Amino acid sequence: MARFANLRRITSLDPVTDHEEIMRISAGLEFPWDYEKSLQMALFSTYCVPTISGLLERTGEFERRPQKRYDDTAVLMAELVEHGYDSPRGREALRVVNRQHGRYDISNDDMRYVLATFIYNPIEWLSQYGWRPLTRTEQLAAFWFYRAVGARMGIRDIPESFTEFREFKEAYERSHFVFAPSNRRIGQYTLDLFCSWYPSIARPVVSRAVVAMLNPHMVRAFGFTAPPAWVGTLGRLALRARAQVVRRMPVRRTLKLTNSRNRTYPGYPRGYRPSDLGAISSTAP
Repeated sequence: MARFANLRRITSLDPVTDHEEIMRISAGLEFPWDYEKSLQMALFSTYCVPTISGLLERTGEFERRPQKRYDDTAVLMAELVEHGYDSPRGREALRVVNRQHGRYDISNDDMRYVLATFIYNPIEWLSQYGWRPLTRTEQLAAFWFYRAVGARMGIRDIPESFTEFREFKEAYERSHFVFAPSNRRIGQYTLDLFCSWYPSIARPVVSRAVVAMLNPHMVRAFGFTAPPAWVGTLGRLALRARAQVVRRMPVRRTLKLTNSRNRTYPGYPRGYRPSDLGAISSTAP
């Protein structure tokens, strides 16, 4: 029963008024690895939209320094979850995000779509590969948390209900996931970044495994070649086997958010402030 101590705490909270605490427990204690991986995969969702990938290509950030751009995003988002969006560090992180986004002409719909991926991609990932799925309370808390973040980013017309926002995301993908050369190039830069985290001998396998995890609509939008079906099957089986192991591990007591390993800012957050980060959000243009 100790394994479910955090879940019992979540169950006692309200997803509207307590969404910051619920997000902190879910992302920082219950599922830190899964949240990280699901948001990495969410990167690929956003790059299937040509207006997003095209702007990212014009900035040159992914070509010149993909690791820094990725780390800046991961830390900025972790600051918001760990400390709260209205805390001093949270407000500082939002100023960095808004300053960088303000340099470019980004459509409100693209911003809304990217925001939606932060809510719904982890929900979908954990329903398939988590040691337990997110409860309805956790799902609604994610919606209210990122809706509040979006409002502070100046994103307009964010749907007022969980279901409506999910429907917006699904409709946006159906109408905007189309092939463009910029999709292919930005997707490949990101794929190369992910592969760089592993020994050289493993990188071809990692590359095929990541592409195998994408749905067919995304593979077509990137112009990638889908690997054999058995590659995806093995990857999904491995993730589900991991979930069974994690389910039997002791409950996590220490937050794993801003103190997660990152390659650009060793030892973060010691010696750093959110204002020291300067790249644009890697899951948004």
